Amino acid sequence: MRPSVHTCSLAVRLCFAVLILSEALVVLSLPVLAQQKSKSRPATDIAAAPRAAAKSITVRTEPKAVVWLDEVRRGTTDEAGQFVLDNVSAGRHTLRVRAVGFQERTRALLPTQRGVIPVRLTRTTDEAELAFQQAETLSEKSGEEARAEAVKLYRRALELRPKFAAAHVGLARTLLAMDDHDAALVAIAAARRARPVYPEASAVEGRIHRDTSFNDQAIESYRRAIREARGFQPEAYTGLGIVLEDRGDHEGAVNAFRKAIEQLSDTEPVLYNLIGAAYEKLERYKEALAAYEKYLQLAPEGRNASAIRSIIDQLRVQAAEQQQQTQPD
Repeated sequence: MRPSVHTCSLAVRLCFAVLILSEALVVLSLPVLAQQKSKSRPATDIAAAPRAAAKSITVRTEPKAVVWLDEVRRGTTDEAGQFVLDNVSAGRHTLRVRAVGFQERTRALLPTQRGVIPVRLTRTTDEAELAFQQAETLSEKSGEEARAEAVKLYRRALELRPKFAAAHVGLARTLLAMDDHDAALVAIAAARRARPVYPEASAVEGRIHRDTSFNDQAIESYRRAIREARGFQPEAYTGLGIVLEDRGDHEGAVNAFRKAIEQLSDTEPVLYNLIGAAYEKLERYKEALAAYEKYLQLAPEGRNASAIRSIIDQLRVQAAEQQQQTQPD
């Protein structure tokens, strides 16, 4: 078996692998930015074809409000309180909006609802909710000081409301970022007691197990997350793909990354790097090339763009050679 991208230096390949993994861990460090369910199709089609019947929705609410669609975080509103959700597929969806100082609101979207969707939020004096919101803001900042303060605020929210499941998960994510794996698992267990069916908690549990090299347990947690979410859990599919890749199950990794790509709707370009690397190990060079080219299309100035450009020409040569070898004489 020929080595993948054999003319590229080992140093570049190792550097590229580290960059991919580090960016993938960023993807997994927050409730994933993603979007709606779509029908399964090959990764080459995903890279090339527009999604049918996809439309946009403009959420209009408070400034700097966080917006989720189908329990997956999509982003924050601008100073005018607007956020555009692109590529929203046909069908029903669930919209969730949270702004600091306001009560969180969830509303169902009917298949016919498109265009501008107003979401009116009301102010809250709930101390547990306010502590939780402050903790969420701090947890997204880098630095041990911000994370330590976030932990205090999560625990304050939990003192006031012990069964605050989302606060338990937020605490677990922050403790994981601080490499306190035992305490993170305790927080996840508390979240699951408060909410027995909780896909996000199961996905975070998978991350904790993977981070401590308990890959069997990680796979079990990720698959539970997918079951609990009835198949729509891109964070779990991404984590599952990384674990399977670590184990040398490149075909299984491709299938998991493909699912994550479908569900994330191109909001996380690094997934194309992950699936591209798995395709390379399977010597499916044409598909690897399509994945890397898609990354460059989505993130031409991304942190991995330079490394990809350094190997992509050589990968084109390999894909062409492979195609010639498979053609009949």
